[in-house]
Amino acid sequence: MTDDRLILLVEDDVLIGMMLADMFDALGFPEPAQAAAVEDALAIIDAEPVAAALIDINLGETKGWPVADALAERDIPFAFTSGGGDVIPPAHAHRQLVSKPFRLSEIEAVLKDFFGE
Repeated sequence: MTDDRLILLVEDDVLIGMMLADMFDALGFPEPAQAAAVEDALAIIDAEPVAAALIDINLGETKGWPVADALAERDIPFAFTSGGGDVIPPAHAHRQLVSKPFRLSEIEAVLKDFFGE
């Protein structure tokens, strides 16, 4: 597998991150680049050839909006994840939202959409 499908996973819950990484592996995707905070995610976007991303809206006390903005500026596809009750800003209202708890079929559909499969 080449790194041309490197996915950035922005998730502050370690167990959820591990579960999603396992789902990516089961679907034949490489190990994702993982970040638990906005600053870490932005550093990865600047340093790695990220092809797509899943961004948890709630990252501790902060929101994932700066990560979404950075990805949008670079035309990198992404979707939001949430436990529910979040309102996506108008600039990103057209983005997909994957609700927790995740199902493998939902993650597969989002990833296929990212890569036109």
